[in-house]
Amino acid sequence: MKLQLISPGSPVRDSTKKDRAAQFARLSLTTVAALTPPEVEVVLVDDNTEKVNFDTDVDLVGITAITATAPRAYEIADQFRRNRISVVLGGIHPSVLPEEAIRHADAVVIGEAEGVWQDLLRDFEKGKMKRFYRSRRRPSLENLPTPRRDLLKNKVYKRASMVQTTRGCPFDCDFCTVSNFFGGTYRFRPVPDIIEEIESSESRFIFFPDDNIVGSPGYAKRLFRALVPLRIKWFSQGSVTMARDEELLRLAARSGCQTMFIGFESLSEANLREMGKKTNLVTRYEEDVKRIHHHGIAIDGAFMFGFDHDDGDVFERTVDFAKKNKLELTNFAILTPFPGTRLYDRLEKEDRIIERDWSKYTCGNVVFRPRLLSEDRLQAGYWWARRQFYSYPSIFQRLVGGGKRSLYCLPANLNMRRAAYRCGHLARMSAQ
Repeated sequence: MKLQLISPGSPVRDSTKKDRAAQFARLSLTTVAALTPPEVEVVLVDDNTEKVNFDTDVDLVGITAITATAPRAYEIADQFRRNRISVVLGGIHPSVLPEEAIRHADAVVIGEAEGVWQDLLRDFEKGKMKRFYRSRRRPSLENLPTPRRDLLKNKVYKRASMVQTTRGCPFDCDFCTVSNFFGGTYRFRPVPDIIEEIESSESRFIFFPDDNIVGSPGYAKRLFRALVPLRIKWFSQGSVTMARDEELLRLAARSGCQTMFIGFESLSEANLREMGKKTNLVTRYEEDVKRIHHHGIAIDGAFMFGFDHDDGDVFERTVDFAKKNKLELTNFAILTPFPGTRLYDRLEKEDRIIERDWSKYTCGNVVFRPRLLSEDRLQAGYWWARRQFYSYPSIFQRLVGGGKRSLYCLPANLNMRRAAYRCGHLARMSAQ
């Protein structure tokens, strides 16, 4: 039996096709490959970096999709099915809209693959594959198979290895797809399993793609203590609450933490209350940043525009805050109501969703009607903020005097600057 697993191309135009979505090798398909019996021949294809061969000799195709890549996933699936090759769709988007996805597939995996993938393959070999597969219980994270990194075309990707330590998040923000996909749970892998996987990796640079690696401070401290002897460098995502635990910060730094992606989201307390992110306290943001920086950890700050309490001044206020506090990086985004979230349900009920083309759901396009801003003002403000933050004067102001963490983040700033100016130009051209 031959199986081809495909990651569909991203619609984001921030960089060239080669660079675009392949900065890091994704865990989803390498994990599915690891769950596949050894007698099955598996091939991985990244549509971002190589052409999909629709005439290949395979028995089954598996495609993973988030909302933005769903249209491309459906296009690929439809072509394979026209060639009489069976297709399975999975990932966050097919999980929240399985009835939509099944129109383009022979089967849909809803939720996590552990516990159902092997059943699906056995059913397929018997010619009895069902339309939907959903695990009856959340899978244990103990003794997970090591992702099949041997199937990756390594020259394409950054040298950092991706290693997952947790699944889910203890918070429940209304815009986030994580809680829905993982069933409101927050689960941990055994620390020895993580250490063993890192030691088997060829890279000393590790990206932990957890949605919130510090969501459980006790677990995070145990993990960080175990990482110290490995002498790795790592980066991940976490909540700003880590700044309020001195021991946690100290252990993160000792264990090799270089950068943390932190969701500040908004400088408005009203917005934070509405989204359900009560742990974020705007009045403490500046002190939080100072505490994290004090331990030599760089910050990639995430902010979104378009909340109901955002007005025309939100862009300048947010950029000024990020520059004043010398955030090494930022990820500005337009609030996006992804299917399966409470935000989507609310805006749908209020008849404020204006775009149903899922390829526009990249967090860089306005797909709903804001309350205090016009759609054009929100779109223009988003591009203005990106260009302002990554202007040469801003880069100089923020990184000078930041020591090793600033030097480490300089290449990323220059890359983000190129993307902001190039894509802003493309956006203006397409609007004319």
